[in-house]
Amino acid sequence: MLIIKPAHFTVIKEEAIKNYPLECCGLLVGKRESEKRIIEEVIPTINDWENQRQNFTEIMNKADLGSRENFSIAPQIIFQTQKKARENNLDIIGIYHSHPDHSCHPSAFDEALAWVNYSYIIVSVRSGAVHNWQSWYLNSDGKLIQENTFSQKGKGQGAKGKGKLKDSLDYH
Repeated sequence: MLIIKPAHFTVIKEEAIKNYPLECCGLLVGKRESEKRIIEEVIPTINDWENQRQNFTEIMNKADLGSRENFSIAPQIIFQTQKKARENNLDIIGIYHSHPDHSCHPSAFDEALAWVNYSYIIVSVRSGAVHNWQSWYLNSDGKLIQENTFSQKGKGQGAKGKGKLKDSLDYH
């Protein structure tokens, strides 16, 4: 189960709309408690597909349409975020990205890149507006399946993309 505060989802929606018609992406930082993943901070990142695409040519199962249908987070950003998260007794617990003018269902490419123990929020954006969203997780068979989500009231860190980690990282 993924627990997300409304303020955190607002950050994700705003990023999806702002980046449309390109895919947005970012990291979900928080903690794991038993079967729950609890988001403490949302870290919007740059879609670095144009610089990272060469790393995915062997597993691409579709035409490369650039950042309109693909995303990548630079490895140094993932490393930097994980390091800062651990300093605050947190972890990267997931990734979010948008699907411009497509459903919020994961593509085969999304599934091929998924990691165990991560939540994957996919936001469907149609004509510049959020249509719907769903969180997914990788099961033991290597398939992304729908994850139950729970909206937890509270302002939460990370509202407007600001928080302890975001303010201390350099993403440019």
